[in-house]
Amino acid sequence: MNLIRMSIRRSIWMVSRGTRDVAELAQMGDAPHVPVLLRPIIAKTAPISGTWLDGTFGAGGYTRALLDAGADTVIAVDQDPLVFDMAKSWADEYGARLVPVASNFADLDKAGQNLDGIVLDLGVSSMQIDQAERGFSFMQDGPLDMRMSQSGPTAADLVNTATEAELADILFQYGEERASRRIAKAIIAARPLNTTAELVAAITEVAPVKKGQSHPATRSFQALRIAVNDELGALIRGLEAAERALAPNGWLAVVTFHSLEDRIVKRFLQSRSAISQGSRYAPEQKSAAPTFELQGRKAIKADDEEVAANPRARSASLRLAKRTTAAARPSDWGKLGLPGLVFR
Repeated sequence: MNLIRMSIRRSIWMVSRGTRDVAELAQMGDAPHVPVLLRPIIAKTAPISGTWLDGTFGAGGYTRALLDAGADTVIAVDQDPLVFDMAKSWADEYGARLVPVASNFADLDKAGQNLDGIVLDLGVSSMQIDQAERGFSFMQDGPLDMRMSQSGPTAADLVNTATEAELADILFQYGEERASRRIAKAIIAARPLNTTAELVAAITEVAPVKKGQSHPATRSFQALRIAVNDELGALIRGLEAAERALAPNGWLAVVTFHSLEDRIVKRFLQSRSAISQGSRYAPEQKSAAPTFELQGRKAIKADDEEVAANPRARSASLRLAKRTTAAARPSDWGKLGLPGLVFR
């Protein structure tokens, strides 16, 4: 295990200097989670120094990279209480430079102020998916849980109490599932559902597995996970908190994995930047002083080398922005591309 940790640290050190082979991270034996788009984050925010906040600590990949690249301190935030126990085997190597905080990143401004940078890696980690008892995976049988914080109502509570119309809306709006009504009806007919295998069986009864296509439960599991954890609401609150917490010239790096998340991040940063929202049909309107400076109009995608080494990177998008000196302000959630369910 010590050899694995040494290999991970050496690879991250090489990333920060732009020389490492991406494939190394995917071939590290017991490493539970490979950080996605790590190389462009480290390269584009260099030189890294001061105090950073990793809002989705997980297995600690981004935190270690930031510390090894020159950050004086990294505040490591995560709502999953298990991740800090898993980090005990290596966290002492960084001493007081690593500050763990058990919290949702929606409240990250309570964990730190005048930050030099913030990193958010959204969604569920492969580490959580691999733990059948957490209920995130449709490939393993386990309790129908899906709670990242391990508190509050579970996915089983949701599927066993929601109406057919409510379930159909969740699947369609949060999972972009075209067969949402058919699947919702099947879930109602199969209730009570208490395990992931039971939910998968209900879904595949009306949406069979087809060769060459993604598993028919993929979008439904995504939708239920988002609903259980209020992920989209937490995302906006986290972006607003980042705006309040960053020092002038501080970096915000957000990695998303599906279109719902990326649309929200894109529209938030556009609304906070100097980029015009006008068109020939709707003239540009005078807006408040920009609070962020976008670093490129398009999201950064993983290169072929990273995708080959880590297929999870294929769907990832990175958006970078730099904080200005303008005062933080409330957001108009209605203009950020949120599904209607968020407002209920």
